[in-house]
Amino acid sequence: MKSRGSSGRLGPRTYHTMLPRYAADYRTLLWTFVLTPAAVALAYARPDWALWLCPINCYFGLACGVIAHNHNHCPTFSKKLINQIFANWISIFYGYPTFAWIPTHNLNHHKFVNRVGDATITWRHTNEHVVLVAITYPFVSSYWQQYPTKAFISKARASNPKLFRTIVVQWVCFVGAHLGLLSLAIALHGLGRGVLSWTLACFVPAVFALWTIMVFNYEMHVHTDPWSAHNHSRSWDGKIVNFLLFNNGLHGAHHENPGTHWSELWSAHDKIAPLIDPRLVERNVVWYFFRMYVLGTLSTRFRSTQVGRAPFDGPSDEANLASADVELGEAGTNAPMLQT
Repeated sequence: MKSRGSSGRLGPRTYHTMLPRYAADYRTLLWTFVLTPAAVALAYARPDWALWLCPINCYFGLACGVIAHNHNHCPTFSKKLINQIFANWISIFYGYPTFAWIPTHNLNHHKFVNRVGDATITWRHTNEHVVLVAITYPFVSSYWQQYPTKAFISKARASNPKLFRTIVVQWVCFVGAHLGLLSLAIALHGLGRGVLSWTLACFVPAVFALWTIMVFNYEMHVHTDPWSAHNHSRSWDGKIVNFLLFNNGLHGAHHENPGTHWSELWSAHDKIAPLIDPRLVERNVVWYFFRMYVLGTLSTRFRSTQVGRAPFDGPSDEANLASADVELGEAGTNAPMLQT
């Protein structure tokens, strides 16, 4: 049976485990199985083009990171094994095993939403929204995300051997794939040029994807009100950025509907948009960054200000900024309903 989602695309498909559950994910598969590896292959085939292709590979690495996020909230396929294989594949281009989204994002960030306990809080050292804080935020956030990740792995090792094996397999596939890609580049072009080709086609895009996704998290929550029903997140509702990043800009709608498929977030966004403070809905992401970090450097009137109640303005006993512990859990809210 087929249903039609609010986006106008065909809805969930569960009648064939090898097909995506949502028709919109055929574009996901095009990006991950065709365009992304093709861009890497072209850089390998023409190492003299690798530098010029690097921005394209960076985009596809970022897109795979967004797809990993979407996949962990709303699995792409009906069968768990296929979902795990897909997760292993996109890990290669995203730059990190995708299981890490579960403890740091699904089970931590979505629970605390920039309040005490969130490993990714934007205000750990200051609530100022300036370029220095933004560019260093990924390093600070990465440090504190290690704690829920380590706890999740330890608990899986102790009490969930199947989950632990999945984590180990992801690490082996991720490391093995990059060693294989590096070896292939060296075999094709020699040591020096091979390492450079792999660096520009694979390593730099992976680092870019990890860094940019964490910066996006910072931008989407700095100076927002996590105590509010609708002002907990900043959204970018431009059509181009949301096409390129699979509706990742509709962050407020995502937080209020974390299990909703990315293709249906426009409908969810339209329902809550009138309830969101206009300062937290940005149309043009390029203008947003230019205003904040170029014009904002020249004058404070271009910078954002705290909207509503600050995230640290909670009960007086909430002084501990350590990352909260996490329990074992499934990736997506609907994952337990999927076939095993």
